[in-house]
Amino acid sequence: MRQSNFTFQFLIIFFTVVLLSSVAAHAQENRRGQPQWWFGGAVAPNFNFYSGSLQQLNATVNSGSPFTKGSGTGLFLSPLLEYRPDPVWGGILTLGYDGRSGSFDDVSSQGASEKLSTSINYISLEPSLKISPFEYPLYFFAGPRLGFNVAKSFSYTPSNGTKVDGEWSGARGTVLTGQLGVGYDIPLSDPNASTQVNISPFLAVHVGQGPRSEESWSLTSLRLGVGVKFGTTAEAKRVAESEVRFSVKAPRIIPIERKVRETFPMRNYVFFDEGSTNLPSRYVTLTSEDAGKFKEEQLLEPQPKDVAGRSRRQLTVYHNIVNVVGDRMRRNPDATIRLIGSSDKGAAEGKQFAESLKRYLVDVFGIEGGRIATEGGEKPTIPSVVAGATRELDLLRPEDRRVEIASSNPDILDPVQIISLQEDPLDSDVLFTVPGASDILSSWSLEVTDESGKIKRYGPFTGEQERISGRTILSDQSQGRYTVVMLGETKSGQSIRKEENIRLVRSDEPESEPGLRFSILFEFDQSKTVATYERFLTKTVAPLIPNGGSVIIHGHTDIVGEESHNLKLSRDRANETMTVLQRELGRLGTRNVKFDTYGFGEDVRRAPFDNRLPEERFYNRCVVIDIVPE
Repeated sequence: MRQSNFTFQFLIIFFTVVLLSSVAAHAQENRRGQPQWWFGGAVAPNFNFYSGSLQQLNATVNSGSPFTKGSGTGLFLSPLLEYRPDPVWGGILTLGYDGRSGSFDDVSSQGASEKLSTSINYISLEPSLKISPFEYPLYFFAGPRLGFNVAKSFSYTPSNGTKVDGEWSGARGTVLTGQLGVGYDIPLSDPNASTQVNISPFLAVHVGQGPRSEESWSLTSLRLGVGVKFGTTAEAKRVAESEVRFSVKAPRIIPIERKVRETFPMRNYVFFDEGSTNLPSRYVTLTSEDAGKFKEEQLLEPQPKDVAGRSRRQLTVYHNIVNVVGDRMRRNPDATIRLIGSSDKGAAEGKQFAESLKRYLVDVFGIEGGRIATEGGEKPTIPSVVAGATRELDLLRPEDRRVEIASSNPDILDPVQIISLQEDPLDSDVLFTVPGASDILSSWSLEVTDESGKIKRYGPFTGEQERISGRTILSDQSQGRYTVVMLGETKSGQSIRKEENIRLVRSDEPESEPGLRFSILFEFDQSKTVATYERFLTKTVAPLIPNGGSVIIHGHTDIVGEESHNLKLSRDRANETMTVLQRELGRLGTRNVKFDTYGFGEDVRRAPFDNRLPEERFYNRCVVIDIVPE
């Protein structure tokens, strides 16, 4: 027993050192990716622990006193098959020799000690589910063990000292148990080699083992071992430089400024601050005297300008939402509205939010109270916080603390017509494209050199297309010629260099004709698609697109959720919008329309709004359509 304890302690220390030291060894990146199938073998000692009460060993051998506990070490040796279709989950299968032998603690009978040892061994089939939840290669595995008995002998020495060898009666030919374990994959090969080799220390616990159908014998095993695995990846393809294509599309002219006639949707939610039932100060409130003079048309003119890509102009219009509703209810004396308040503090506080808005409309705009119904609830009709949500609740909870304005009269919630100023329109972007970059290159960057030799650098990038404002490249110049160098690195480590030349010219005069802008807003739920807005796109937007016109469609999301998912979502919505418009333009006979469609996802550099306030995040869940003047 002392020798077993020493061996056990030594192995624990050894494998702990191996696991800790392997974290640093795993730091290098595997550019080839990991094989799906791995083949190899595993070897381990089983530390077996016995308990129960055994006295009748077989039909002819009985001990003087029952044996109740014991321990021992057996060998586990097996080939190994592993399947990894995904970095997170996979499967392990072993089929091999599984020793569960050991010795029972001596017992006393008639003043002398009795001894009992056993060779109880199996061929074990062990399929396991493998889960790797972390970035580093620590994994967990669990599954059943099906053991087929191949040895069931014992050696018994009674008090008289005469040794008796025999076989257990009632030994089960097949046992079904379970195992739970943890392991760590340590790469031993070059990450770019076609054959990958891993060594994998592991620790597993086997419980529920009953070797006999007679008496009571419980067997628990601790397996501490190591696996060696081999897997093959496809040979890394060496990419010829000629296979990598690079193109640059520069705008014909960069407008200094564009005036846009915008159909700005009224997001019919008013959001309330935590701990207050008063209308937040960011919403524009008027005195009764000022409300009497207020007209929605006052919001038409562009004051102030858009600044640094953030639509301060549009947000100012939104923060007048209660005043716009008050003005429209005065113009439509038969219209009624419902104010539906929601609060996670309960329906009572939700109704207080609604009553706060109602008081403002009644006291300041003089709207008859009977035209405004209020109600309260814990959740809005389409909540941002769904059941079971655990992530980013600091952003989502404030979105559900709101009042929804609803009306059967469409005039109450129609979009607002405003004039905006764009200082850096999207059609002034320079487009840089590397087809298939995500498959061929690990990254790429740009060096843009002007005629004086000054270099501006951008990147690194990983996608197939990037946009850089032509105004940013020009800086304070009105025009210039530039050499653009794309520097890339393939996934096999090669360096790629491509070169293009462009000329940029900035307009000195504002455009005489305003552009047109329309927006589609999406709720915090993916069930609403562009198809919901098809009538608006076909009846309102498409007829305004001229022959030879340009249409820029860009999708955006807020910062909630995974970045990759948001990028795909914005692209899909933008492309779907283009498809609807192209189909309708074909029906109308509109020709030679140029589309520029792009999804920015949650990119804060291009987001229409910030993401600090709930209303900003709601307005960022959008597709924007710009119809550019010729």
